[in-house]
Amino acid sequence: MNYPNRNQFLQALKNQIEENILHHCLAVESCMGAIFDYLKTNNQLTEVDLKKEDWLLAGLIHDIDYSGEYKAFHPNRTLEVLARYDLTITQKVHNIIRAHAPEKTGYQPKNKSEWSLFCADSLTGLITAVALVYPSKKIADVKLKSVLKKFKEPKFAASTRREEIKRCENPQGLNIPLEKFIEICLEAMKKI
Repeated sequence: MNYPNRNQFLQALKNQIEENILHHCLAVESCMGAIFDYLKTNNQLTEVDLKKEDWLLAGLIHDIDYSGEYKAFHPNRTLEVLARYDLTITQKVHNIIRAHAPEKTGYQPKNKSEWSLFCADSLTGLITAVALVYPSKKIADVKLKSVLKKFKEPKFAASTRREEIKRCENPQGLNIPLEKFIEICLEAMKKI
């Protein structure tokens, strides 16, 4: 995944957040790209959502303020943290990031890019948790049916926000069946 200034944003992330959050951000970035590709292939994007680099960048940096003195205010300090590294983002990217935590920002997802981050954010953690129960502990070995099975077990990876993931099926949002949505994200994560 390469787009303008990605390396600068990635370096800022590496300086700002813990390694496990960095891995999560990279996973979400890959999911955002794959969801974009799926929706574009199926002619489900409007003019508002046609810039893939916005999707990727929002996925990459959505948790940049999830550390230190900023963590309690996440994701409301994104712009402040980016400014420390002389980085800026468009309002579109900022809105995608704000939409992934509406209970903290007061900003509800309104378009496909915003719904994608909202639904994919917690799913990456579930997929990673499934990988960790495999003998190899590798995402590359995870099967879709295993993720679906664990999705139905609320005690497994209990902090996973399953209701948020399931909103991928909402016709006013992504309108992607849950199984397909999980498959898209799982395959994207396997590629990185």
